[in-house]
Amino acid sequence: MYQAPLTFLKKRRTQYALGKNLPISKEQTSELIQEAIKHSPSAFNSQSSRAVILFGAESEKFWNFVKEALRKIVPAEDFSASEARINGFAAGAGTVLFYENQDVVKDLQEKFALYADNFPLWSEQSSGMAQLAVWTTLANVGIGASLQHYNPLIDAEVAAEWNIPASWKLRAQMPFGSNEQPFGEKDFMDDKERFKVFG
Repeated sequence: MYQAPLTFLKKRRTQYALGKNLPISKEQTSELIQEAIKHSPSAFNSQSSRAVILFGAESEKFWNFVKEALRKIVPAEDFSASEARINGFAAGAGTVLFYENQDVVKDLQEKFALYADNFPLWSEQSSGMAQLAVWTTLANVGIGASLQHYNPLIDAEVAAEWNIPASWKLRAQMPFGSNEQPFGEKDFMDDKERFKVFG
């Protein structure tokens, strides 16, 4: 019985084969994403995480920005693979852009100078927990997703397009949608190489 909560976490898997047929409405999906972030932990309850949720054409526009940015730096002979990967993300129903508000971090550094060096790190940890919370929440309603990091390559263009505050720092992108392929088996390294238990 004590294993039951882990079933939610175990459903979180990387899905690259995304479709646009969400099992719930856009409104419900957006609400779940927001609630997952709202209830994610943060140092000093700073609530530094921010998100931009893009659906449909807006999500496709984002991935087109990524594609064109990559086109400028990826050798032409290698671009087809990058293009196919990006098109796969764009094929989904939407994308979550995860941000961290740097004004919140700076304010905490000023208020709690003793911990000033730690707040940027704690902000990154908060973002990671928000990402996991969203990913797990989506997985448990049958929505597939993956986590991507094309920042800072497209930060300025994205900020201009969606009027993102200057204090928001892009940390990750999560394309999501219907699961269009089953998940394969997941391999795990030996527990003895990862864990030590005493007492």
